[in-house]
Amino acid sequence: MPAEKLLIANRGEIAIRIIRAAKELGLKTVAVYSEADKDSLHVLLADEQICIGGPRSSESYLDMKQIISAAIISNCDLIHPGYGFLAENPDFAEMCQSHNIKLIGPTPEQIRSMGDKAKAKELMRRAGVPVIPGSRGAVADVNEGLEVAREVGFPVMIKAVAGGGGKGMRVAVDEGSFIKNFELASVEAKAAFGDPSLYIEKLIESPRHIEIQILGDEHNNLIHLGERECSIQRRHQKLIEESPSPAVTPEIRKKMGEAALLGAKKMGYQSAGTIEFLLDKNGNFYFMEMNTRIQVEHPVTEMVSGIDIVKEQIKIALGERLAYRQDDVVLRGHAIECRINAEDIYNNFAPCPGKIEFFHPPGGPGVRLDTHIYAQYVVPPYYDSLLGKLITHGRDRAEAIARARRALDEIVIEGVKNTIPLHKKIMSDKRFIAGDFDTHFLDNFKIED
Repeated sequence: MPAEKLLIANRGEIAIRIIRAAKELGLKTVAVYSEADKDSLHVLLADEQICIGGPRSSESYLDMKQIISAAIISNCDLIHPGYGFLAENPDFAEMCQSHNIKLIGPTPEQIRSMGDKAKAKELMRRAGVPVIPGSRGAVADVNEGLEVAREVGFPVMIKAVAGGGGKGMRVAVDEGSFIKNFELASVEAKAAFGDPSLYIEKLIESPRHIEIQILGDEHNNLIHLGERECSIQRRHQKLIEESPSPAVTPEIRKKMGEAALLGAKKMGYQSAGTIEFLLDKNGNFYFMEMNTRIQVEHPVTEMVSGIDIVKEQIKIALGERLAYRQDDVVLRGHAIECRINAEDIYNNFAPCPGKIEFFHPPGGPGVRLDTHIYAQYVVPPYYDSLLGKLITHGRDRAEAIARARRALDEIVIEGVKNTIPLHKKIMSDKRFIAGDFDTHFLDNFKIED
């Protein structure tokens, strides 16, 4: 019997994005929500709604038993985890399997292997993907780590094996700072991930953060959809993404895409996924990590490729063959995404929950806004501060930037402080316009007028 109903184990704009894709595929949708999200737009748009607990994530969106129970009582065949929360949790993937519910994503084994950053790096190395010089897996202690650091040469990165989002990550420029930062990184990794294990990598100085979007089905078909530039970050959190990258030549794109497919093929990857690289000034690239889920920034790839990645992700989970071969993938124009967060950019990006008193979305050619907010919506204090993603598309990068500036002038969000003023400044910055930036772009960026 074909699948008929999908439960979305997430909230906010990504839940709405999944609901829209599912409805276009003829699937019924079930929204789960916390007590804090009872008035959220994803709840209103779904065919069915189930409250799964209190306002905190641990009481609701991270409660695996509650989500599985909601899927069972609503007779769901499928669960889409979105991003964050349980999206890369292999235990949740196994729980879905044991209850004969299809989780839209790769296998539990693939999620687990890529979740361990050191093991992921070793798998990619064996597949022939360039990797950053460093330890072969987790180091036993500070002394072993120091030996690796001496071998590859300072400066080095000390990184959490189970890391993500910049947590458990420290730079060491010499032996003294290595010893100090190793202990700090271990404590932070233990607190954030429950695992103090660390590995060591050579620090790639002034890099660009480039990622390749891939799709793989159950029939051994794999394609990539080009690259995304994700170098505009603050504290290792992406703020602006674009496709294609102004730094990637056709030759680098070809090599990077082939490397990504090599890694995905090695693990028999099935679903949407992203393989992330660091690109140095000389055009050399190195595997950094793989995200076994849909990415926040997937819309920029959709805009230049014309391929609905979420719909493809669902169809792959249903056992369908990819409708595209690599030769069918043609990237047209340029797309830029600005993440709009409820944060005070003048106060160290402090979260700013509260009521949205007035909201006016932008429009016009080449403008897309993925959001869950509306006038009088109350932004809860319990979750990520993302309000929406403004994506613009143009014939070239200059037109995409011009449309981003126009759209940022049109959009109005009153009642909560947000990052729109920062995006306006970046879109008018000479270095950004020239494509002259790396992951340290915002380190010394003057936010104040």
